[in-house]
Amino acid sequence: MRVGISLTSFHATRDVRAGASWMVERAAAARDAGLDSLFVGDHHVMPAPYYQNTVIMGRLLAEWNSNPAGCLFLLPLWNPVLAAEQIGTLASIAKGRFILQCALGTGRDQFGGMGVNVKQRPSLFEQSLGIVRRLLAGETVSSEGRFRMDGAHIAPVPPEPVEVWIGGSVEPSIDRAARLGDAWLAGPELTPEQARHWAAFYRERCAEYGRTPTCVAIRRDIYVGDEAAQARAIAEPIIAAGYRGHDPSASTFGSVAEVADRFAAYGAMGYTDIIVRHLTDDQRQVRDSIARLARVREAVRTI
Repeated sequence: MRVGISLTSFHATRDVRAGASWMVERAAAARDAGLDSLFVGDHHVMPAPYYQNTVIMGRLLAEWNSNPAGCLFLLPLWNPVLAAEQIGTLASIAKGRFILQCALGTGRDQFGGMGVNVKQRPSLFEQSLGIVRRLLAGETVSSEGRFRMDGAHIAPVPPEPVEVWIGGSVEPSIDRAARLGDAWLAGPELTPEQARHWAAFYRERCAEYGRTPTCVAIRRDIYVGDEAAQARAIAEPIIAAGYRGHDPSASTFGSVAEVADRFAAYGAMGYTDIIVRHLTDDQRQVRDSIARLARVREAVRTI
């Protein structure tokens, strides 16, 4: 089992340089902890600083190593030529494999602010992904569908194939991941019971489509304490306040041993990668938790 990290891009701070520096420091901490992958998310029309994916990832790659790195792209909100150009450039900067995480996206404020019809998300997503893949392969693309273009091409193209992880936590999106993606990324809101059910469903759909996934990943929001009591003291008030509207069982916190045991349980369900995000945004707490993840990763490495 591999343990990667998706850095929080939203920081409720008036000092925008501080928020950016936190992300840089966390990327360096993740590198020092030997984590297996580095990601950032994608969101738009936010009420407080949200550091946009391609720009911040370009900076974070200066702190990273040759382990995989990638960005989430909510493809219905992006012109596919622009998305492919950004991915091609980032893949050229990265020292190792670049991963495109992608999903439909949600939120009428976000879609309205970007001038995109939220009801067209599935068709926009599928057409965009097809165009992006062709552009990344070096093809010249013309399209008459949702995205109209004539003779589009990009440079640079990635130096190696870009892996596509499709995110989702409901039946149609998981089926789409099996049909179109190289891998599936389960959402952070899934309870352990739901995670077990959907992992089995995903593998069934992959078999139906005759596809073998490169990995089966799940996002978990976590905190690793130096001991169980300290982890509870930090995580429980955040969860009790209604953290992101998630069921409390979807979050993972505790000592190194406790977090490793819970990650191992996901490995037993068939997940190969756990991509963590931190429950707390306190910089010292996050950096300490990342450092402890090195021992969690070592404990689950052979699963």
